[in-house]
Amino acid sequence: MEPEHAESRGAESVRALPSVDHLLRQPAVANLLDEYPRQELLTAVRKVLEERRAALLAGRTVATDPPALGLAIREHLHRRSVPHLRRVINATGIVLHTNLGRAPLPECAVEAIADLAGGYCNLEIDLETGRRGSRYEHVREILCELTGAEDALVVNNNAAGTYLALNSVAARHEVVVSRGQLVEIGGSYRMPDVMAAAGCRMIEVGTTNRTHLRDYEGAITEETAALLRVHTSNYRVMGFVRSVALEELVELARKHGLWLIDDLGSGVLDRSLPWPAATGDAEAPGAALPKASALAAWDEPAVRESVAAGADLVLFSGDKLLGGPQAGVVVGRAELIARMRANSLARIVRPDKLTLAGLEATLRLYRDPATLARRHPVYRMLSAQPHELEQAARELQVTIAAALPDAHISTAPGISEAGGGTLPVVAFPTWTVRVRLPHLPSKVAADALRVRDLPIFCRLQDEDLVFDCRTIQTGEAEQIASALADVSRELAGG
Repeated sequence: MEPEHAESRGAESVRALPSVDHLLRQPAVANLLDEYPRQELLTAVRKVLEERRAALLAGRTVATDPPALGLAIREHLHRRSVPHLRRVINATGIVLHTNLGRAPLPECAVEAIADLAGGYCNLEIDLETGRRGSRYEHVREILCELTGAEDALVVNNNAAGTYLALNSVAARHEVVVSRGQLVEIGGSYRMPDVMAAAGCRMIEVGTTNRTHLRDYEGAITEETAALLRVHTSNYRVMGFVRSVALEELVELARKHGLWLIDDLGSGVLDRSLPWPAATGDAEAPGAALPKASALAAWDEPAVRESVAAGADLVLFSGDKLLGGPQAGVVVGRAELIARMRANSLARIVRPDKLTLAGLEATLRLYRDPATLARRHPVYRMLSAQPHELEQAARELQVTIAAALPDAHISTAPGISEAGGGTLPVVAFPTWTVRVRLPHLPSKVAADALRVRDLPIFCRLQDEDLVFDCRTIQTGEAEQIASALADVSRELAGG
């Protein structure tokens, strides 16, 4: 058809579209007033008519009869009513999945947040005196108890803690850091940029793979305020490498009257915490565990060790291996914490009442480390053993097979990850369920699972949908099976 004929035909079809008033009188649309406010309905009617008008003028064929328009209006209203931020099922095997919200909170933290969310609380008032208090006091004592530090401060994330610490301690002065620690993490967070924004002059020393104590000492001048150690949490430099021990850096800082700032990031409080995969199951047959993986000890620095070694400020995240809400925690010398608290920029990065409630409840669990694997979701998932995951995989296989008898379903060993920029070289042996739907490409099925009311995220491998049982929580197996059956029926005619 010639373009001008298509345009003419489209214009004729547009004239055939019903008016807003006419649509509102149709039962398929009028009945929606029982579920939605009139203004919401009017907005949806106008939006759908606008979309249909644009499609017709572009020469596309779309339905314009009232029943079809009524269905489109209902779908539009439903999309508007669904929260944009909502729960998803994580079947990827990545425990601290940054894109999926990192740490699922312990039940006690969820309860603490819910208890405060619907009412008022003593956020900034002293209950004993009735006078104004400080929001920072609510978690200061327990943080000092768990880390051995003199004082503590909570901000809204670890990047904010790093920025505030540098700005409070070393603004307009030099800070010495190893080239091998100039990290970049997701979202374009780059240590050189943060240091510049904080008003520091960054002095790089050493090389990417080897830095010596003499490199630090040779860079110190009268303008130097601090030495900075940055944990390479999301990568490791291996092979011909050398770095300076924290104790040596502390001694050098004391010798020259400098501060030592230790940016740990990942949030392991204490190395004595039970290592999640320290049982004999780590070597179980079929576990697919690379021999290079070291599961005998934490492959992360510990906050308590850093404080004990003499670091003046230690910074870490609340929502990584600590397993709490998003927060940045700074512990260390009282005089430096006081300086940070008094910084006018502290208000910009301060935490809210819900963060503090969830963090305090999470921290309380660490008073009894022996129960962490039972009471803390992150530790429960990280400590799940291959034989437990294999049993869960068999059960998930049976559940999916009952809903989809024609699908090809199998179980197989695999590897999970801690995620969240932590433990990057540690592999966690797991068990997976692999699903291939008849007459439906796996990529299409994965896309369909992701856009459901309850989105489901899994992996794709060798044309299979792969569901890792390490991160599938109680009750989600049935939801996965039901969603797969719906997707198969809707898209493949199954």
